[in-house]
Amino acid sequence: MSENFVYDNPLISRYASREMSRLWSTEERSRLWRQLWIILAECEQELGLPITDQQIEQMKQHETDIDLQVVREYERRQRHDVMAHVHAFGEQCPDARGIIHWGATSCYVTDNADLVLIRRGLELVVRRLAGVISQLAEFAKQHRALPCLAFTHLQPAQPTTVGKRACLWTYDLVLDLAELEHRLGALRARSAKGTTGTQASFLQLFDGDHEKVRQLEARIAQRLEFPASYAVTGQTYPRKVDAMVLDSLSGVAQSVHKIATDLRLLSSWKELEEPFEAEQIGSSAMAYKRNPMRSERMCSLARFVMSLQSSAAQTAAVQWMERTLDDSANRRLVIPQAFLAVDACLVLLQNVSSAMVVYPKQVEKRLAEELPFMATEAIMMAAVAQGADRQHVHELIRQHSVAAGLVVKQEGKPNDLIARLKSESALSQLNIDALIDPNAFVGRAPEQVDEFIGEIVEPIRQKYGDSESLSAEVNV
Repeated sequence: MSENFVYDNPLISRYASREMSRLWSTEERSRLWRQLWIILAECEQELGLPITDQQIEQMKQHETDIDLQVVREYERRQRHDVMAHVHAFGEQCPDARGIIHWGATSCYVTDNADLVLIRRGLELVVRRLAGVISQLAEFAKQHRALPCLAFTHLQPAQPTTVGKRACLWTYDLVLDLAELEHRLGALRARSAKGTTGTQASFLQLFDGDHEKVRQLEARIAQRLEFPASYAVTGQTYPRKVDAMVLDSLSGVAQSVHKIATDLRLLSSWKELEEPFEAEQIGSSAMAYKRNPMRSERMCSLARFVMSLQSSAAQTAAVQWMERTLDDSANRRLVIPQAFLAVDACLVLLQNVSSAMVVYPKQVEKRLAEELPFMATEAIMMAAVAQGADRQHVHELIRQHSVAAGLVVKQEGKPNDLIARLKSESALSQLNIDALIDPNAFVGRAPEQVDEFIGEIVEPIRQKYGDSESLSAEVNV
């Protein structure tokens, strides 16, 4: 059958980076399994088991020489993926055939390999996230003092600046970064635990020598570059770990979704646009359209990641006793695809944040439409300071505000509140134009941008380096 008649996972073909796609490939996992069998044999030899240098050398010669078609044929007959790989490896290493997987259960390779892949996946997500944080901070710095209309309840509120809003987006990602770093630091190896986690098979191999079993476990974890192994396990490492990792990835997705949603709203209001290429088509019917397709895709992929969070949690909840196999198929789907989708989200976000376009005149116009209402308190305070009756001025402003609001809502005309107030004799001594300067209403927003970049973002830049080093192409 032609490959065109086989389902093609769009996470691979359209969205995720090559680096993340390769990480979760069959070839990469298969090589890890062979590496784990070599590590096991080396550690067992060091601790006195009768394994020769020649056997280990033969295994090393074929560590990356994997015929996956042979593996598939064994699995078709045996219905067991790990044993299919054991037999295929044994065919290539006849001298070592008898000691491959010695004392181990399947989860020795499956779980330890998964933990290595999760670690590498988290490291890639962390580096990509740091790049996005750096890029958004540059955008915030560029627009640190540009006043814009802020919203609470999606209703006009006290102004902020475009740069300060970008800092809100960035700080969510900073919190995600801290969580991912914590998860990375907490990862451990499963190492050599045996079929139910009791290490009984290894204790038998070492003639009841408990210390050698402990050393075997420690040495394997060390060779895999983990600080230790999980203190106790059943047959698998705690599936709670998967749920925690998915929680962290979901956290990134939540932040990306929020940012992308804001970008879609701002695009609708014509204040800001994501990059739009010279030959890009926004709509097949409406040629004028400049749809925020990257931001929409971020929301779509982020929603998918958030939906996967519950699957890992449910899997952890139903691991009866020492383990059940209903985790296997679910984990093959959920864990790689969560990493692939988060990777795709961050590739898109870095692409968007590197070339976002702000339209200052439109930002100014939209703020000007609402600013008169927001300035009324400042106008009233200034009038009272010059000796006016506070309650009288309050009533004047209230009446004019209601009337101006009706003009805007019922007649579709511009907000004329300032003109109305300027005509009032009680306010004639005020410099109302100065009182409605947008820069007077943004508080410490520009300074907050500077402080945030200096105190929070710069240490991240120093730790992770150039934000451009991990940029990836947006495929479509």
